[in-house]
Amino acid sequence: MFDLRDLYQQVIVDHNKHPRNFGKLSRYNHEADGYNPLCGDRLHVYLDIDASGRIADVSFEGEGCAISMASASLMTEAMKGRSVEEMREVFDAFQRMVTDDLDALPDEERLGKLTVLAGVREFPSRIKCATLCWHTLKAAADDTAEVVKTE
Repeated sequence: MFDLRDLYQQVIVDHNKHPRNFGKLSRYNHEADGYNPLCGDRLHVYLDIDASGRIADVSFEGEGCAISMASASLMTEAMKGRSVEEMREVFDAFQRMVTDDLDALPDEERLGKLTVLAGVREFPSRIKCATLCWHTLKAAADDTAEVVKTE
């Protein structure tokens, strides 16, 4: 019988092995570093926010576990073209999704493909892996100079 978890796992594996938007942008105006000292995940997020407040482009560099890299890859795909305000709304929805009760349904309308990461809430130690890129994205948009840490 087909299991939706298998599909979700395949998407995560694919984004880990073939991350989208990986590498330094040639043109960016915001950036931030993130580090998870518990597992060693490290990443750098690059943002090009245009004059109207839209994310014209976003990418990341780094290394980490499959959840961390897949989350960053999925995040960059989902954030391109959104306003910074929309990014903050999706950030909040993503945070709720990965920390909600296990039987809570994710906001599929707002999160779309990002819902494949809902399963991390079953593994509390992996939540920080999935959210590191999101906190780093938010720090980049806010021009935060400190390294973001999820500890």
